[in-house]
Amino acid sequence: MGQPLLNPITLFISNPCTSSLSIFIICILGFYTLHYPHASPSPSNSQTALRFRRSFLSSATNATVAAYLRALTKHPHLAGTKPSLDTIHYVQSHLSGLGLQTHTAHYNALLSYPLHSSLSAHFSNGSHVDIPLAEPGLSHDGGGVVQPYHAYSPSGSAHAKVVFVNHGSGEDYRALEALGVNVSGCVVIARRGGDLPRGEAIRNAEKNGALAVLLYTEGDSRYNQGFERGVVMNGVGDPLTPGWGGVDGAERLDLEDPEVLKRFPNVPSMPLSAEAAGNILGTLGGAPAPPEWRAGVERVGPGPTVLNFTYQGEKKMVTIQNVFAVIKGLEEPDRYVLLGNHRDAWTYGAVDPNSGTAALLDIARRYALLIHSGWNPRRTIILCSWDAEEFGMIGSTEWVEQNLVNLGSKAVAYLNVDCAAQGPGFFVGATPQLDNLILEVTKKVKDPDLEGSTVYENWLTKNGIIDIQRLSGVDSDFASFVQHAGVPSIDIYYGRDFPVYHTAFDSYDWMREFGDPLFHRHVAVAGIWGLIALHLADDSILPFNYFSYVDQLKHYKDFLSHLLDGSISLDPLTTAIEEFAYAAKEAEDEAQLREEESTSEFVMLKKRALNDRLMLAERGFLDSDGLEGRQWFKHLVYGPPSDHGSKLFFFPGVADAMNQAKSTKTGQGQAKLQHEIWRVARAIQRAARSLRGEIY
Repeated sequence: MGQPLLNPITLFISNPCTSSLSIFIICILGFYTLHYPHASPSPSNSQTALRFRRSFLSSATNATVAAYLRALTKHPHLAGTKPSLDTIHYVQSHLSGLGLQTHTAHYNALLSYPLHSSLSAHFSNGSHVDIPLAEPGLSHDGGGVVQPYHAYSPSGSAHAKVVFVNHGSGEDYRALEALGVNVSGCVVIARRGGDLPRGEAIRNAEKNGALAVLLYTEGDSRYNQGFERGVVMNGVGDPLTPGWGGVDGAERLDLEDPEVLKRFPNVPSMPLSAEAAGNILGTLGGAPAPPEWRAGVERVGPGPTVLNFTYQGEKKMVTIQNVFAVIKGLEEPDRYVLLGNHRDAWTYGAVDPNSGTAALLDIARRYALLIHSGWNPRRTIILCSWDAEEFGMIGSTEWVEQNLVNLGSKAVAYLNVDCAAQGPGFFVGATPQLDNLILEVTKKVKDPDLEGSTVYENWLTKNGIIDIQRLSGVDSDFASFVQHAGVPSIDIYYGRDFPVYHTAFDSYDWMREFGDPLFHRHVAVAGIWGLIALHLADDSILPFNYFSYVDQLKHYKDFLSHLLDGSISLDPLTTAIEEFAYAAKEAEDEAQLREEESTSEFVMLKKRALNDRLMLAERGFLDSDGLEGRQWFKHLVYGPPSDHGSKLFFFPGVADAMNQAKSTKTGQGQAKLQHEIWRVARAIQRAARSLRGEIY
């Protein structure tokens, strides 16, 4: 017979000098035993856990995922509209029908909708033509497809010559200036691309005096009559409740508040089809287009073609709803693994986002099968269906802001899928401590495009390297989790740059014909997504490895050193990264030690303490003051730079300081830059101390 479980406590009590400490430990263990009575060996090492994971992977069916997607895309479901309620009810009833604990959280948010738009071109020969502003053959009223528009564009009109501005970046306007082209008082046409956010293109046009902006997307000629709808608001979340959840009775800023107004552009804009853009741009005179633009446009204007443009829209308060399914953890119900996908779409949304929704619903189905087979997760799993993502990640942001304290202390990780299947090629972004887990899981999932191969093997073969991207962008629902709450996160998808993005052609038929005809990619994403969650929910020691984070930070420091060329001291960063590396080594050594120890309540308590440090280290990279002028963004390693032409996709505060230094006195600019480097260094030190658990 083994030693009694309370022997360590007996040893403490035998020493009168430690009696107070022993009583404290007895209380902790008593609490742990009372609240977590089903403590068991580490699921990650048990044959039972392996059996459940194999069962999860084997229970996938392509036809089931296809059926979910067909049901989700029967009609358009723009957030805040009546048709979106059907999709909400479908997701909720599916989850509750599986026997999962299901609930909703609603918020009141300011969304934006079109009322009327028109566009006509007037040519130098005296003729004119009305430009179609809708995909052909589709109903754009009465519950049909919403007419093409830019959410939060102001209403306005313009009658002016047209200028082509390439992507509409600051560099493009400087190129036009060098050609002697002035866009002030003109309507500008820009082509989407170059990683320039839609709203940034609008703001650049506004800065240069344009009266209105038309954006088109090049791509597959079969879909050149498509209009890319989208949002042009700056920032994320409901603009009237910045930093707090827009619940019933919440404080709301006035629509004319300067903090609200700065979120919106001041010049009107609309999407334009590639076909219409080509017809207009082919009539331009003026200066020749720079050859490096390679846009198929010979001249940039101004004119002689004149555009007559009108847009009327409205901003109004609507109710949006997030839907959740909760699978309570058996041993650590107060630790949360979150899987999220947004549900709302500009039109039918077969790719964006309901390929991800279909995968989420299938994960729920498979988890329900596991539950019926006797599985219960160690930690709580929450499946999240977000609303109003297309308007600026509003549903997820409002929920994160409302639950910030609980997420800060209890969220293990957030796993995001937006567009599960856009086409071929596996892509993933993550905070670096999750890299090893991603590699491990992709080695266990069959590749959808290469028979006899795993996702990992084909990923490595096609790219030559394993490329895991980082989460500095604000292009999906992971943004608030990483950049505001500091929760370790992953974003998974197949394919990129699909030609029907945000158009009325993003339909179930397109998915069946082009995106994922056999629904193999949907199954692969669901397998990776769900299996990662099973590890995070069931492994006795969280599968976080901070060595990858150390390597990334070293790489960032070296890249920054090359850019700065010795003009600024990076010694604070060097010291902080060394401290973080030491903490990562200690955490890894302790994790290996804990894995080899017995499964007594005392050891489990030590494992929980280690897991908390592994989980909370990411919060150390947050700074309570946030980025200058953009305080909502708290993460000092990953976040969007204010200048989207920046060469840094990390250290956003440093990137901003480098950009500001171009327009300030040398001494002031260097001092500001040095301060931002110190801020990053302190954030890395906070993360290191959190990982080590030190307060002394």
